[in-house]
Amino acid sequence: MSKTSERCRLVLIAPDIADPAERAKVLADALKGGDVASVIVPQYGLDDGEFQKHAELLVPIIQEAGAAALIDGDSRVAGRVKADGLHISGNAEVLGEAIEKHTPKLIVGGGNAADRHHALEVGEVRPDYVFFGKTDGDIKPDAHPKNLALAEWWASMIEIPCIVMGGTDPQSALAAAETGAEFVALRLAVFGEPEQAPSVVAAVNALLDEKAPRFED
Repeated sequence: MSKTSERCRLVLIAPDIADPAERAKVLADALKGGDVASVIVPQYGLDDGEFQKHAELLVPIIQEAGAAALIDGDSRVAGRVKADGLHISGNAEVLGEAIEKHTPKLIVGGGNAADRHHALEVGEVRPDYVFFGKTDGDIKPDAHPKNLALAEWWASMIEIPCIVMGGTDPQSALAAAETGAEFVALRLAVFGEPEQAPSVVAAVNALLDEKAPRFED
């Protein structure tokens, strides 16, 4: 096993599965496939009570696999289920408020950085990471070219780590890695066919081990 800290690592976006037990099993299986830095758990269409039930099942599974569990948007749920962090998809102001309230107890990152100007605004509030794309933005095989361009610009000049949303093709992880981004997020690429999830995670890690650029110390 190579040192994954030296190259871009995988972040999973938990799949949109209505049944909590099935969602937990699919995610647990995926995490057995290899190195995953963190898992972002979106609320999708669940009401707050249902979302908490899902999170209560998922967070321990994520943490036992050695990944960080990041709850999308709901700080109360994040606190109740003892998640590691909070993913905020709002603007710099919303992100800044969350950082003020919850760091250093929780990892707080995200930001709706659709262009360089907004990315720099997000950077000014000093999140733990900046996210380029949307957690449900994997609508094509490749990562969105705009997100790749932003990540390359960001990684070349700013020390705050970034996550790039990949596409529906697992191979899109490599294009994200080649920007210099620290993390690539995948959702449908891994969970489009749930029974394939562990082998896709393994294949993406093998691809990144072999071909992703290494970070300089």
